[in-house]
Amino acid sequence: MIVSDLPRKPQETPCAVIDVAAGLLFRDGKLLITQRKAGSHLAGLWEFPGGKREPGELWADCLRRELREELAIDVGVERLFNEVTHAYPEKTVHLRFFVCSLISGEPQPLDCAALAWVTAEELGRYSFPAADAGLLASLQGAPEFRRSAAL
Repeated sequence: MIVSDLPRKPQETPCAVIDVAAGLLFRDGKLLITQRKAGSHLAGLWEFPGGKREPGELWADCLRRELREELAIDVGVERLFNEVTHAYPEKTVHLRFFVCSLISGEPQPLDCAALAWVTAEELGRYSFPAADAGLLASLQGAPEFRRSAAL
């Protein structure tokens, strides 16, 4: 038997990391969240709107594109709020969460099951993916939640 005829062990190939840009859009002390569509990865869970970054695409350009496609809105990307890398059994995601401002449009659920504007206290009533756990904790102290229409 020659070496090349020996059975090979399956090679473990490291999962490619998927870059995801997500928007934190506040209005009148509330934060916009969206629900994942049926049939998608983590279907039914709530998340922060956004999506996968294309190769070579700038993070801010990705987020603007995704929010236009998903919610029919145009946003300004103001600043990075948080980032996390999380390994699910089937994939690894690197998420960057950006505070955004609404430039035009009213959010519509074009590419999500539903959307909601929630207060900091209401966030705990929604089920989010495991990758969002650290972000949810840091959002509790976000000054944007304390702003109201009266300001």
